[in-house]
Amino acid sequence: MEAPAPPAPTEENDSGDWSPDSWRSRPAKQLADYPDPLAVERVERRLAGSEPLVEIADIIHLRAALSRVAAGEAFILQGGDCAESFAEFNADKVRATYNLLLRMGAELRAASPIDVVHLARIAGQFAKPRSSATETIGEVTLPSYRGDAVNGPAFNARARVHDPKRLLDAHRQAQVTIELLHAFASASYADLPRVAAEVGLQAPPHAVTMFTSHEALLLNYEQALTRFDEASEQYWATSGHMLWIGDRTRQLDGAHVEYARGIGNPVGLKCGPSIAADDLLRLIDRLDPHDRAGKLVLIGRFGAKLVDEHLPPLMRAVKRSGRNVVWTIDPMHGNTCTVQGLKTRMVSDIIREISTFFAVAEAEGVHPGGIHLEMTGSDVTECLGGSGRLARADLERRYLTGCDPRLNERQALDVAHEVAGLIAHASASRARAA
Repeated sequence: MEAPAPPAPTEENDSGDWSPDSWRSRPAKQLADYPDPLAVERVERRLAGSEPLVEIADIIHLRAALSRVAAGEAFILQGGDCAESFAEFNADKVRATYNLLLRMGAELRAASPIDVVHLARIAGQFAKPRSSATETIGEVTLPSYRGDAVNGPAFNARARVHDPKRLLDAHRQAQVTIELLHAFASASYADLPRVAAEVGLQAPPHAVTMFTSHEALLLNYEQALTRFDEASEQYWATSGHMLWIGDRTRQLDGAHVEYARGIGNPVGLKCGPSIAADDLLRLIDRLDPHDRAGKLVLIGRFGAKLVDEHLPPLMRAVKRSGRNVVWTIDPMHGNTCTVQGLKTRMVSDIIREISTFFAVAEAEGVHPGGIHLEMTGSDVTECLGGSGRLARADLERRYLTGCDPRLNERQALDVAHEVAGLIAHASASRARAA
């Protein structure tokens, strides 16, 4: 696929050596391994000719909202499915995610006057990195399931073939999902007073913008949906409002960092226990050399047992560098364990990692900027604990995820309640310090 000519260097796009396809010359991990290159090219051409999924003006709106988070004036609530499914997709499922984020945001705003930026893991989260390229059951070994945009979850050879036509299905579902989000946003305004009353929110209701986000994993998909905007003289990824780079694909000289450094969108960077402070600072310089507020979100994902060891030196180094970033916490991926042969997470560990994140941020003089959750509005039994007291015996009752375990609605609201208390405490501490 032929890429458009790069613009002249500007402050927004400071390097003449970047183009939407420059990632192809870099080492890449976790990409799909398609058996038919010509079929891939045909799909990429179709996607390149499609309309943007999101408006550039809305991406700029998100950048502005995230700049307020960087200034300590707002908080990011990011959540949704671990991986979106073709088979389970319907309007009710999208509505459940929308309503859950709406209610959680109201809970947070009830605890503090801080604004909430609603950022859904939706309309693009169709692929997942995997720790192993293959999966073995009995004596049969097949390629791992990498999300519906790559292959199918069924354990048979035909389903596990990497099929580029699935990118077209993912794109169509993302289009419909975004249309549904717009419809729910228009309809939900009448429900906001009721939601506010349920959580004790006294502030007058205001319209909520639901931004979309996903991991920028399948770079041929992202490239095909990258557009150059004459007004801003900038390239934008129009597949979603915010993209993030995973902990497995954040190599400084790698393809994913190369792609993300050239787009105008806000970019998230997952930071796990293996990242050193010097490496993080080099990544920040590569991804955001002009230190633009609202551009870069650092998403910690350490686990409850490691967060108090690994997070403080990273926060300290970034603050010492004077960089204008947002810190959030993903308390899901570092807290996965196996019970009865199934991956699960304990709500208590999730809350403990979030609490430690707030404590470390306060100690380091950093604004705790948000949370990043894998969750669903459905009544699943994939994580244990919470006010519903889900126990080991409940695990198999409604274990529906194709990848990672998600909080159900009640558990997600439990987490929001705890976070609301932490936000209130942080706000009070700041007021006393002032």
